[in-house]
Amino acid sequence: MSRPDEARRVAAKQDIGTIMQSLKLYRLDNGRYPTQEQGLRALIEKPTTDPIPNNWKEGGYLERLPNDPWGNTYQYLNPGVHGEIDVFSYGADGKPGGEGNDADIGSWQ
Repeated sequence: MSRPDEARRVAAKQDIGTIMQSLKLYRLDNGRYPTQEQGLRALIEKPTTDPIPNNWKEGGYLERLPNDPWGNTYQYLNPGVHGEIDVFSYGADGKPGGEGNDADIGSWQ
């Protein structure tokens, strides 16, 4: 794996860590993680679908939702496959699975 590819994977892991921390704060405030339907958008805009969070932090939990280093959106699963929730990138190819630079990068790693 080249240095630029390695740097992208490290950046994705850092983004995922930041998103996970924001999700944990959301859960602390609201007693639950955003639903699958509410998605990661619940970190920047108060959800308008049930369950509506009662203690959503004014200004949100992130300034903006980052894209992964390849320009794709981060994925969110609730319930997760690897944990209570999963946040992940599909890697360079933007598709599930793969090897090397195309391998998925997730909160469970």
